[in-house]
Amino acid sequence: QVHVVESGGGLVQAGDSLRLSCAASGGTVSNYHMGWFRQAPGKEREFVAGMSWSGLRTYYADSVKGRFAISRDNAKNTVYLQMNSLKPEDTAVYYCAVDRNRMAVTPTASHEYDYWGQGTQVTVSS
Repeated sequence: QVHVVESGGGLVQAGDSLRLSCAASGGTVSNYHMGWFRQAPGKEREFVAGMSWSGLRTYYADSVKGRFAISRDNAKNTVYLQMNSLKPEDTAVYYCAVDRNRMAVTPTASHEYDYWGQGTQVTVSS
């Protein structure tokens, strides 16, 4: 079973940047599709960004395209989410997720992911 732990959340002002980390154990991130999701109070969990197991493909929700970037460090077995130009509407708990199905094509639905972290809070003040 793959275990992932998110970190790096915090309270920032609009326009600031944050980098979230997702450290994995029990599996290698380069073997899986990796995704970032977020859930704001009273809203459903939504897809934010994903990276294919090969690392060759990244994909983003329209709401974050051009502002957020997903990356990984294979040596550290860690996936990152660089968030720039943050907006108050980016406030949410951010989750890292693992999809074991390497045949999946740009998985963006929560049910496609097998393992989840506990989440890290990101709060953006206006």
